[in-house]
Amino acid sequence: MSFIQELKRRNVFKVGAAYIVMAWLAAQGVDVFLENFGAPDWVIKTVLLLLIGGFPFALFFAWAFELTPEGIKKEKDVDRSRSITHETGRKLDYTIIAVLLIALSWFAWDKFGTGEPGSESHFQTAAESARPSAVENGSLTPEAAPEPATPLVDNKSIAVLPFVNMSNDPDQEYFADGISEEILNALARVDGLKVAGRTSSFTFKGQNQDLTSIGAALRVAHILEGSVRKSGNQLRITAQLIKVDDGYHMWSETFDRELDDVFAIQDEISNAILVQLKTQLLGGEFVKSKQVDPQAYAQYLLAKQRIYDRSQASLELAAELLTKAIETDPGFAAAHAQLGIATLLLSEEQYGSLPNDEAAELGREQLEAALALEPQQAEALAGMGLYHASFPGGGEQAIAWLRRSLQSDPNQSNASNWLANNLRRNGQLDEALALREKDFARDPLYMPVFSNLVQMYVASGENEQARQVLDELRPYLHDDANMVMTEGSYFQVAGQWAKADRVFSSAYEKEPRNFVNQIWYCLNLVSTGQYQRCSELSSAPVATLALTRLGRSEEGLMLGFEAAAKGRYPGWYFQALIESGQNEQLVEFVEERWPDLATLNRDFPDRQGWGSSMMAFVAEAYRNLAREDEFKQALTLARSTNDLQLSQGMDNWSLSLSRAHLAALVGDQNQAITLLERAFDQGLVMDLTASNAWPAFQDLRGNPQFEAARSKMLEHLNSERTELGLEPLST
Repeated sequence: MSFIQELKRRNVFKVGAAYIVMAWLAAQGVDVFLENFGAPDWVIKTVLLLLIGGFPFALFFAWAFELTPEGIKKEKDVDRSRSITHETGRKLDYTIIAVLLIALSWFAWDKFGTGEPGSESHFQTAAESARPSAVENGSLTPEAAPEPATPLVDNKSIAVLPFVNMSNDPDQEYFADGISEEILNALARVDGLKVAGRTSSFTFKGQNQDLTSIGAALRVAHILEGSVRKSGNQLRITAQLIKVDDGYHMWSETFDRELDDVFAIQDEISNAILVQLKTQLLGGEFVKSKQVDPQAYAQYLLAKQRIYDRSQASLELAAELLTKAIETDPGFAAAHAQLGIATLLLSEEQYGSLPNDEAAELGREQLEAALALEPQQAEALAGMGLYHASFPGGGEQAIAWLRRSLQSDPNQSNASNWLANNLRRNGQLDEALALREKDFARDPLYMPVFSNLVQMYVASGENEQARQVLDELRPYLHDDANMVMTEGSYFQVAGQWAKADRVFSSAYEKEPRNFVNQIWYCLNLVSTGQYQRCSELSSAPVATLALTRLGRSEEGLMLGFEAAAKGRYPGWYFQALIESGQNEQLVEFVEERWPDLATLNRDFPDRQGWGSSMMAFVAEAYRNLAREDEFKQALTLARSTNDLQLSQGMDNWSLSLSRAHLAALVGDQNQAITLLERAFDQGLVMDLTASNAWPAFQDLRGNPQFEAARSKMLEHLNSERTELGLEPLST
């Protein structure tokens, strides 16, 4: 008998085959279960080595021993006539078939089944267990979800949902988010492909929501979802592309790579999607990532996700991670850019405690380092725009930098938002509104976009359009502090002061340190005569006016001076000085800091749609001091600012009030009263019962037309106060 035949007779080949299949199946189980129990890498590697090392021993035992009815015996001790190796062989055949079926089932489950981390049910369950409840984070809940809609959407559109972190370490969630965002950014650079913005897509993180509803909300035809599992230097990324209308899985793939290949994985996923979306319709473009050190890149991904949190702690951690990334790879331009942006956001005027000048200098150094490495690095160009916008009068330079940034990469939500902010401050309201609407179509759940869009709509008198935006977003952000604040601004400009009060109060309870909400809230309180409540929000510049009307002028003026001296908008401080009779102090403050009124007007242009308030109080101070030339100059600047806003369709009670104020300053009582009537009809209420409030309107007292308008406004004001449980103000 030949050696090969003897191997077959002793079932060595079958034992070897059975061992290989069973070892492979065992290895898959080890990979999943030990990792989920937090076993270190060396344990998994040891088990795998033992499985490999066991193979020659299995072959040896198959050769040297035989299974008999009496048990295992050495082959040489078994009578060949009584050998049952043929029966054992059949049993091994059955065993191999059974194990192969199990292995194939496992493979199918791993590749396509519902237990795969990238699949819908596992994706939703794992993400849901790792995230706060919808009530806590203000995002979409099943109860609040709208019925699936069927809006017209571009077939060449996609949303990238945040990939689920399947690693045992929860900190790796930021890495998974970063991978998702980088794939999103890569796709966004493809001409002709509409990609939903990061903020809107990430709103659905951890939400057990069907893809049809998500697709309808994001207005996309396709959704990419998946998972990331990172263990040491090993990565497993699973992705699947799904059609929204019918749930058809167009493509699914699992990538097992080392961390060094993360760029290749991102490119593979992006390009596979483009193939599936028929890239010939999209210009035939393919994605190629720039290679950097893998460790530095992982730190960059983690840091970038931290920056989105916009808190001091998260920004400081991001800065630390980015510093380490730059130490590892000094030529990593994007890390320099993000460190510059994080540093600017850590200034005391933003989210941190760094002195403004120090934050500006350190941030600029990193941004310039990024641009030295890559002159067209989009994030660095955007950061330079943010840098210049932090200085009074820096709007024109900020706009120029931000335009360059968006030319380099048109899909940056932050850069587009910063550009719209500066355009609006500069009085380019039509362009700012068009940009807001474009950004809202791409990233509707991005807070700065929808909040500023609503404010621009109400500033132009388009209350119905503002209401439609709020109604569209409420199911997804019903309990979000910024959404609540935005609704408050809508109610305030619409003249629904009691509703605005309750909404601002709710937003303040959620985020008491939100500076923008403090300003809106305090304005609401001052307008309805609740000075004490406003004064308790001491960090809000509007509190200087509340304290003055409470008879605490010295305290209020000190608060206003400190805010204005730091470069904050001085309008409320100037109004408090006027109402306190401190005309000389106002003029002294202005003339010590600005060479002329044109420079002051450039630094604080008051062109956002609400009318020229600050320059009107400057004009009033000069008028009261009988400085005619300066009065006329300030008056001309204020009127020009109002005319600019009127020419671009702005129409609200704040603008009408500003125009009435200027008319009163030149003694045109009829025009002043007509404009006040308009402001009152648009919803304005103001406490004219306070003896020192709005001295420019004191000369109107006794005029029958003014008294009738004032009485009607006071009736409105008292109805709002009654709704709030407050005593009515006396006539």
